[in-house]
Amino acid sequence: MKKLPVCLVLILSVLLTCCQRPEEPMPPSSLLPKEKMVQLLVELHLNESRVEAAHLRADSSQALFNQLQKDMLWRHEVSDSVFWQSYRYYAVHNKDLDELYGIVLDSLAARKYELGVR
Repeated sequence: MKKLPVCLVLILSVLLTCCQRPEEPMPPSSLLPKEKMVQLLVELHLNESRVEAAHLRADSSQALFNQLQKDMLWRHEVSDSVFWQSYRYYAVHNKDLDELYGIVLDSLAARKYELGVR
């Protein structure tokens, strides 16, 4: 019976060491620049607000959001895979994602102020 916990610990330690991310993962070859990511994230959150304001059923809301996201990426000439690869890369680098979202939040707050929304 004592062998089971030892085996479990060994298996967990092997899994944890295998699953650790490298210190500096390689950026994807098509990494979007931070400025472009900020633009896309701002627009993504604005689309999310539009969908919420529409007060649709859940499935209709999801369909509308998906279409808005598809249109946004098409307008910016970015594939969804490039967007999500870039997002994952920035997310792995917490400092980068924090920096991006700091700018996104400032941009959204500035838009809110310009519109006089409280």
